[in-house]
Amino acid sequence: MQLLFESPRLYFRNITVADAPMFYELNADNDVIRYTGDATFENIEAAKTFILNYKDYELHGIGRWAMVLKSTHEILGWCGLKYLPELAEVDLGYRLFKKHWNQGFATEGSLACLKYGFEEKNYVEIVGRVWKINGASIRVLEKCGLIFWKDAIFDGQSGSYFKMTKDEYFKI
Repeated sequence: MQLLFESPRLYFRNITVADAPMFYELNADNDVIRYTGDATFENIEAAKTFILNYKDYELHGIGRWAMVLKSTHEILGWCGLKYLPELAEVDLGYRLFKKHWNQGFATEGSLACLKYGFEEKNYVEIVGRVWKINGASIRVLEKCGLIFWKDAIFDGQSGSYFKMTKDEYFKI
């Protein structure tokens, strides 16, 4: 296991094939994927195939990382940065098991990813995309200092873009 970076309560590492059961279980909860546009995996083997075909780490040096609680080593879900080549943007995203909601993990993980993106990867701008009906994720982005930028449509849903520039990050 390669530790990439950490925050006070969490550490982050690449998702591996061994995480397929966790990945399957996370996406099996309709409440967890309600605002994502993603479908559930048919089975653990489908989650494994997804992970095996996930090339973001190699192609872009970033991706969605396992978000792990330091005190217990339990995987809470994932959080990370994704390069969207069709938009030439770096997107911040996260997904947590429901039992870990409302404990500040999404905000803490997102702040750690922003730090990694701006301080280690030297990105100029990072965006967050969210469906307008997802008030909890809007609050997370705002708590992290991302600012509303524009409205857009994501996966056929009305959404909003939030963003933060490197200059704004270093003013916080």
